Amino acid sequence: MTPFPKTLLQIAGAPLTPSPLDRSALILIDHQLEYVTGALPLSGIEAAIAEAAKLLNLARSHHVPVFHIVHHGRPGAAAFDPQGAYAAIMPELLPADGEEVVIKSLPNSFAGTDLHRLVQETGRKELIIAGFATHMCVSATTRAALDLGYRSTVVAEATASRSLPSCDGSNVIPAETVHQTALAELADRFAVVVPDTAALSSSVA
Repeated sequence: MTPFPKTLLQIAGAPLTPSPLDRSALILIDHQLEYVTGALPLSGIEAAIAEAAKLLNLARSHHVPVFHIVHHGRPGAAAFDPQGAYAAIMPELLPADGEEVVIKSLPNSFAGTDLHRLVQETGRKELIIAGFATHMCVSATTRAALDLGYRSTVVAEATASRSLPSCDGSNVIPAETVHQTALAELADRFAVVVPDTAALSSSVA
């Protein structure tokens, strides 16, 4: 009988507890209208927004530094046009006073931005990551965070993906498969993946 697979984190004996709130910064990625009513609607986006709002409220109640990442394409681009209506942040997740907004142009939120420096200035060594889309900017940012020395936790229900064409164009990979595969890849080595905000509610060291 084939043994049940283990992640690389499990094999290495790495801690699998979520990042403590008092040691973490929250990175909320691309929570913009493009993913709701724009060119790139995501499957399950309304539920993911609601969960992200819970996460944001939890972070604020525990004085966790919050960084809002916003994607801007080129002016006039088909998606994330910075001059268009869909580049705006979702109303449920608007930044509060004192919360940093970081503009990026690549999937990795650290690439070409001040995010790494800004997080370093907080003294926090761990990240709690949520946002959109799971397989794209959440994945790219979480992978890069490992390279920069952070330990990350991804909140699964506060992320979402969309269906994609297969590489040969012969069929469609369902959004839920894309979403779950991206999370499984991150959980293998790059992050602790927790189901929801409730899993973080007591994660204070």
